[in-house]
Amino acid sequence: MSARLTVQETADFLRTLDEVLILTHVRPDGDTVGCAAALCRTLRGMGKAAYLLPNPEITGTYEPYAASLWAPEGYVPQSVVSVDIAAPNLLPDNALPYKGGICLAIDHHGSQEFFAERTCLDADAAACGEIVYDVIRALGASVTPEIAMALYVAVSTDTGCFVYTNTTARTHRIAAELMDCGIDVGAVNKALFRTKSAVRLAMEARMVADMELYDNGRVVVMSIPLSLCRELHATEADIEELSSLAALVQGTDCGITLRELKPGRVKISLRTGPRVDACAVCRVLGGGGHKAAAGATVEGTMDEVKAGILAAYREVVG
Repeated sequence: MSARLTVQETADFLRTLDEVLILTHVRPDGDTVGCAAALCRTLRGMGKAAYLLPNPEITGTYEPYAASLWAPEGYVPQSVVSVDIAAPNLLPDNALPYKGGICLAIDHHGSQEFFAERTCLDADAAACGEIVYDVIRALGASVTPEIAMALYVAVSTDTGCFVYTNTTARTHRIAAELMDCGIDVGAVNKALFRTKSAVRLAMEARMVADMELYDNGRVVVMSIPLSLCRELHATEADIEELSSLAALVQGTDCGITLRELKPGRVKISLRTGPRVDACAVCRVLGGGGHKAAAGATVEGTMDEVKAGILAAYREVVG
């Protein structure tokens, strides 16, 4: 049974650790990478040895924030900490050897499975970066510009640059405090939210052209088959955050994106409005997340998975 820790208890526990390895989740996004980088730099600033476990799926979008923090080959940690990971099945393959020995998980997902010895969970936080920011403050550590930038990336990406419904007044206050640390967010905002490759735009066009509408237009399904990725020579960076596209269609409050990871394996992403609990829908298929954003990875063809997620939607919504 995982012990639940407050932010202050988490900070107190972190003070006792050394030789720390920090884990990020599969297909790492800005929140998991930003949290890991910020926590790692904070621990190093306290005189502790800390590294990130190399994540083979990281893209060029987020690599700069982690590049100098990867653990060297053969590194043997005394303590293992995870950030923004709700369940063991979200660990990269190279993190699986540590699955049974994670001493602390810091997370904001309501579907948290409490797999670590201790868990600091705030399911009301818009991003795990908000929790890590509070932990760093509770440690009494200085928030350097590098730490502030990593946390800004964490918070801004998980809120869609502060436009998703999970954004709160607290989110804006934290972002403002991070900006007060001397970071210039203009270039980062442009790179993360206002710049798309030609391949990315071509993928969006194809997804929109092939989209399907259900439940009187309230549900939009978009697909990313392997054949499309191969045809357009898309990289992981081209595919990042495409799951938000379906929810932009006027009149919908349930955007479903199906991405074929390999033949017979499909990643489902849901983005929803208040009417639809995305987490509850994805739980039917073994996934989880938040009320407005959730996902699951399941076995089957694209058509089979589409039928499965639509059935789950009907089961939850009625």
